[in-house]
Amino acid sequence: MRIFLAEDEQDLNAIIVQKLTEDGYSVDHCFDGRTAIDILSCTEYDAVILDIMMPKADGFTVLRALRGMGKTTPVLFLTAKDAVSDRVKGLDSGANDYLVKPFSFEELSARLRAMMRGSFGVTDNVLHIADLSLDCTSHRVMRGGGKEITLSAKEYAMLEYFMYNQGRVLSREMIEDHVWNFDYEGGTNVVDVYISYLRKKIDDGYDKKLIHTVRGRGYIMREEI
Repeated sequence: MRIFLAEDEQDLNAIIVQKLTEDGYSVDHCFDGRTAIDILSCTEYDAVILDIMMPKADGFTVLRALRGMGKTTPVLFLTAKDAVSDRVKGLDSGANDYLVKPFSFEELSARLRAMMRGSFGVTDNVLHIADLSLDCTSHRVMRGGGKEITLSAKEYAMLEYFMYNQGRVLSREMIEDHVWNFDYEGGTNVVDVYISYLRKKIDDGYDKKLIHTVRGRGYIMREEI
């Protein structure tokens, strides 16, 4: 899943990017509100983290611009202000959640998972399809009565995106946009390569295949009846 972070404290920005990357997310980031608006206007994300007090445009301005684009991407505000009135203002402005500095990364990660569950209409932190399960907290992937499947960070990110979008055809561009960030400089067939990796780990040896090709359109995860 792909996350966007706008935070003007450079040390904190770097720490959050590092922690989210270690947690399996692809992360793009910037240090001011004007750049944030420019990036959000041309790129889709699964969640956005906004510092409220930023140069050039504050978090409220960025959020208004995002909603003005017609985008419903879940947004988490970061702020040093912890008064109830400040929290109410943040939520009433259209944010989905609010986290006061200083905070633990574990809480930030949990709040991101909760926001994304809500945006995809999912209530459980463990995603299921057929006999395959993915635990979004522990990143454990199991299939066929308890067999654990070991995935690389990118394989996990791709599988998570598929499982959040079960039954939906995902184009190569959609997959690339939600699994890789701006820094990626790989080949044009990267999605096909990772689909092959996933199929070997998820589907090989099982009668019921879960990852299917939709000719001319992309790929879909579904349980064949």
